[in-house]
Amino acid sequence: MNHRNIIAITVLAVMLACGTVMADDGVDWNGLTAEQQQVLSSFADHWDNMPADRQQRLSNGAERWAAMTPAQRDAAQQRFSMWRELPDDRREMIRDRYEMYRDLPAGEQRRIRENYRRFGQLRNDHRQKLRDRYHNMSPDQRRRMRDRLTDRRPKPAPRD
Repeated sequence: MNHRNIIAITVLAVMLACGTVMADDGVDWNGLTAEQQQVLSSFADHWDNMPADRQQRLSNGAERWAAMTPAQRDAAQQRFSMWRELPDDRREMIRDRYEMYRDLPAGEQRRIRENYRRFGQLRNDHRQKLRDRYHNMSPDQRRRMRDRLTDRRPKPAPRD
């Protein structure tokens, strides 16, 4: 696989991860910058036959790619390599969960991002203990835990 194909594939992965906005109008190939055309060169021959929303996502992705530092590009390529190595069913599950996340209210998305950030800041051994504890739960225990975590409404005071 040549360098241009890797770049184009990485741009696609970045676009999937970022959930770019779809446009009603297509993007004319000649309207792309020289750098965008270089990144997207593998799409040049069939650019005009692509759906407008795909053209828009690709051009936005190429623009983001151009703004990345070399370290960010390397990291994106590594993430995409990991993505491609996942089994199809796992990728489908991730896509489905991303769709569910995208449909959540902004406050709920913020809460999820904050929890993820806090989890990432834990020591590795503590994260592993939490993972082990979750995996050792029965499906019913997992469901109850998820229900408790998603139900953030104030609980009524206990009656005496």
